[in-house]
Amino acid sequence: MTFYRQVLSIIDYPDLLTNPNASSIYPLDVLSLAKKFIDNIPGGSGAYSESKGVPFLRQMVAKGIEARDGGHPCDPDSLWMTDGASPAVHYLMKMLLRSEKDAILTPIPQYPLYSATIKLYGGTLLPYYLSEEKGWATSATHLKEQVQKGRAQGLHIRALVVINPGNPTGQVLTRENQEELLQFCADEGLILIADEVYQTNIYAQDKKFYSFKKVVREASGTAANVAVVSLNSISKGFFGECGRRGGYMEVVNFPDDVKQQMYKLASINLCPNVNGQVCCALTLNPPQPGDPSYQLFTEEKDAILASLKRRALLVVDTFNSLDGVTCNPVEGALYAFPRLTFPQKAIDEAHARGKEPDFEYCMELLDRTGIVTVPGSGFWQEEGTYHLRTTILPPEEDMQKVSKLFSIFHKEYMGKF
Repeated sequence: MTFYRQVLSIIDYPDLLTNPNASSIYPLDVLSLAKKFIDNIPGGSGAYSESKGVPFLRQMVAKGIEARDGGHPCDPDSLWMTDGASPAVHYLMKMLLRSEKDAILTPIPQYPLYSATIKLYGGTLLPYYLSEEKGWATSATHLKEQVQKGRAQGLHIRALVVINPGNPTGQVLTRENQEELLQFCADEGLILIADEVYQTNIYAQDKKFYSFKKVVREASGTAANVAVVSLNSISKGFFGECGRRGGYMEVVNFPDDVKQQMYKLASINLCPNVNGQVCCALTLNPPQPGDPSYQLFTEEKDAILASLKRRALLVVDTFNSLDGVTCNPVEGALYAFPRLTFPQKAIDEAHARGKEPDFEYCMELLDRTGIVTVPGSGFWQEEGTYHLRTTILPPEEDMQKVSKLFSIFHKEYMGKF
C-alpha cells in the first residue's frame, strides 16, 4: 500500500521532511503524519521502545480499535504491540500452561502455531472439531462434550482458541455463534483467545466481521465478564506486510496482577520492532475522506480485496468441478480447505509406504506441476477424512493457469486408481 510505504520511508529518513521537493513527492497528510510519528517516537525508529510498545503508537492503535468496534473504549495499557501475532500466542501459552495436565481447546483443523506452542510449553491440546457439513461451524454442544472428556482424563481446561475468519478453513463466524461461544466460556470458566488476524478479509456478501472485544462489551450476564484476548497482525488483510512483523494483543477483563506478569514476559524480549509498530498503527488509522491520500488508498484497497474475492470464487469452483473433491465457500481469510475422497487403492498404497494419502497427493502435485499445497494432516483433521490447504494468493493473472494445471493433474491422478 502506497500510503504505508510513504510514511515509513520518511520515518526511516527524517531529512526528507526538510527536502524542498518534499511536497511534490509526498501528499500533505503523509508529511503531517510522518512528522507526528517522528516527534512522538523517542529515539526514532532505530531505538528500543517500551516493552509494550511506543505509548503514542498504542494510543493510535486503541483509537483504531474503538472506531472498528463502534466506540467501545480501548485502554492503551491493555494493549501489547508484538512482532506479528505469533509472540502473543507464546506469551499466552507460557502464562497458561503449568504442566501436561493443563489443556487448551483448539479448533481442528487448526493453524499449527497452536499445536506447536502448546507442545513447546508442556501442555495438552484438547481438540474440538469444526463441522465441515455445516460450513465449518463451531458447536457449543460439541465443545461441552470435549470438555467433559478432557476433565474425565484429569485435564484442567484453561482456554478456548477461536480463529475467525478461519485458517485453514476460511469460514466467518456469525454474531450468534460468537455469543454462544462467549457464554460457553463463561459457563466453563475459560479464557477466550480470539485469533482475528484475517478480520479485513471478508468475501461472503452475507457475512460481517465482529470482534470478540465488541461482542463481549455488548454481552449481558456472565458472558460480559469473560476474559478475552484479541490477536491481530499486519501480515494479512489487504496490506500483507508480513515481513515487517507487526501486530498487537488486547486483553479484556484481565486482572491487573495478571497484566503485570504479562508485562514481565514482554520485557524479556526488550520490545517489538518499531517499524512494525508504526505499520500496525497505520493499518488501524487509514486515510479518511477528504485526506489527500484517501482516493489512492481506497482504490488500492478495493482493487486488492475485489481480486481476492474473484480468486476465492475461482478456487472453490475449480475444486467443486472435480470428481471426488468438495469445497466449502471461502467466506474469508486467504485459504481453501477442500476435502478429497480417494479410491481405496490410493489409500492402501499410501499406507503401505507409511504415508497418508493426502500427503502423497500433495507431493506428487508439487513434483508434477510446481503447485504448493499442504496436506490436511498437517493441520489435523477428523479421522478418516483427507484434505489439502491451498491459498488464494497467487497473482490473479496466474490463477486460471493454476486452476487448469490442478484439474488436469487431479484427473490423471485419480485415473491411476
